[in-house]
Amino acid sequence: MSQVQQPMTPRASTKQDTKTALLETGMDVMIEKGYTNTGIQEVLSRIGVPKGSFYHYFDSKEDFALQIIAHFDQANTANLLRTLRNPDVSPLERLRQHCEQSKEKFYSNECRRGCLVGNLSQEMADQSESLRQALGQVMSKWRDLFASCIEEGQNRGEINKSFSPHSMAELFLSGWEGAMMRAKTTKCCGPLDMFIEVMFNNVLKA
Repeated sequence: MSQVQQPMTPRASTKQDTKTALLETGMDVMIEKGYTNTGIQEVLSRIGVPKGSFYHYFDSKEDFALQIIAHFDQANTANLLRTLRNPDVSPLERLRQHCEQSKEKFYSNECRRGCLVGNLSQEMADQSESLRQALGQVMSKWRDLFASCIEEGQNRGEINKSFSPHSMAELFLSGWEGAMMRAKTTKCCGPLDMFIEVMFNNVLKA
């Protein structure tokens, strides 16, 4: 006797749950496949909700991506704040912990996926002005968090004072995102290890 297949049960049980499930699943697909190759139907199929649910919460695929970016930023910024403002760890070590934690996550994903904001910045900055602005705002916010940590480290005498906290933070963020891109290309953590070695042993070191 053939087994009766049970209908797919939506992961979401309330309207807010449904929207969150769409954002989480969309984020997962988009970080894996990029904006262009993310299909709305694939997202809907993964959580078992009808197509009408999508357009109840999002005006378009671009609007969906904008809300995914905000959703990703909210979680990532919370993690950054926990690491970069930890009073029990020195500012320089907080920055190193951020890199090591990010590297470990990247490695656990078999050197794939990377950073959603970095990925979309490479793919969509020239394709959508709305996405470009949203991605730029997120990057600027992250840079300012790094700058604050770097400034504290400079005031403590443990971080190089040759450049302003803002300039050091811009280099730190741009360098890390670039190293992440290279690590995805090479499918290994070598570029991340090199960034950490050079940044902490030469650039940041007082």
